[in-house]
Amino acid sequence: MQIELFYSPGCTQCDGARTQLKAAALQRFPQVQWCECNVLEALDRAVELGVLSLPALAVNGDLLFPKLPTPQQLCAALEPLARDEC
Repeated sequence: MQIELFYSPGCTQCDGARTQLKAAALQRFPQVQWCECNVLEALDRAVELGVLSLPALAVNGDLLFPKLPTPQQLCAALEPLARDEC
């Protein structure tokens, strides 16, 4: 399972989200591939996925969270995806 977190450098909300969400996802799902995408460097990818606000999360190439989820919301959404991969 691959997670792409789109963020903007210098954004305090993005910085906090990166730390909390990554820790929660990797603790619950150690097989996760976590990728942090600076939207300024990955603008084409962000547009392709439909990212309109930051931070945003894509899972397995689909924009799953167009707005910031809580760590609990992220883990709940990843649970069925992790079962499908087994």
